[in-house]
Amino acid sequence: MSNILIDKQSGFCFGVVKAIAKAEEELAKTGKLYCLGDIVHNGHEVDRLKRIGLITINHEQFKQLHNAKVLLRAHGEPPSTYQIAKENELELIDASCPVVLRLQKRIKASSLAADSNTQIVIYGKKGHAEVNGLVGQTDEKAIVIENENDSDKLDFSKHIVLFSQTTKSLEGFNRLVENIASKVEKNVRFKYFDTICRQVANRIPNITVFARQNDIIIFVSGKKSSNGKVLFEHCKSVNPQTYFVSSADEVATLDIDLTKKTGICGATSTPRWVMEEVEKALSQMAEKKV
Repeated sequence: MSNILIDKQSGFCFGVVKAIAKAEEELAKTGKLYCLGDIVHNGHEVDRLKRIGLITINHEQFKQLHNAKVLLRAHGEPPSTYQIAKENELELIDASCPVVLRLQKRIKASSLAADSNTQIVIYGKKGHAEVNGLVGQTDEKAIVIENENDSDKLDFSKHIVLFSQTTKSLEGFNRLVENIASKVEKNVRFKYFDTICRQVANRIPNITVFARQNDIIIFVSGKKSSNGKVLFEHCKSVNPQTYFVSSADEVATLDIDLTKKTGICGATSTPRWVMEEVEKALSQMAEKKV
């Protein structure tokens, strides 16, 4: 239907595209490949790749694996992962995002240069795969802060060097900077680096425009996606008629007026083909109501 539109700016970021392309290339040759963690935070894409031979393993299973080929996803890994691979004679296909790798190097350099009076701080989601990789660059010494309310973990009498997970909100990062700056004691050095990926950060202004252009927004994302949660909440703040779905199967539960202009958008981990399935389901639902 002409009043249902998919946002051209939504869908996989280049890091995820690269990781999936590497997986598909290897699977086309051998039909089997291990992946350390979900290749992307979208169950439908994980299932699609599983059907063609991708085997997702966790870090405990990785430690037990020997003489195999393993894909490292875009999120990046700590040094310990590479050490285990060497000891277990594992061949790595490293699909770590270049933006994440550059950030890892910066954090490692800052950590090596830091003295006992300096705190390395990461604005990010505790336990997130990327954050685990970043903390690993500091021998697990970095302090993870999820938001400005979390800043009581810091010692404001010591120097602070702040970085950000690449997929966090720029607005949230700026709030945290202001919060810390207002609390540090006199003569304490506070350095901060905006290390948020602009391909991800630019989704906010793009999705703001898209949300305003449509009466109803259907936001498509996996429930595990950190980026999806951020974008959905922002989209809903711009357009209250925003609904979250993970798949086309959930469209039937929505109580919406499809005669209105309806936009479909998603996270950096949302496959285009899933948004297209949602569009098809909405079109079929609209036809039944005519």
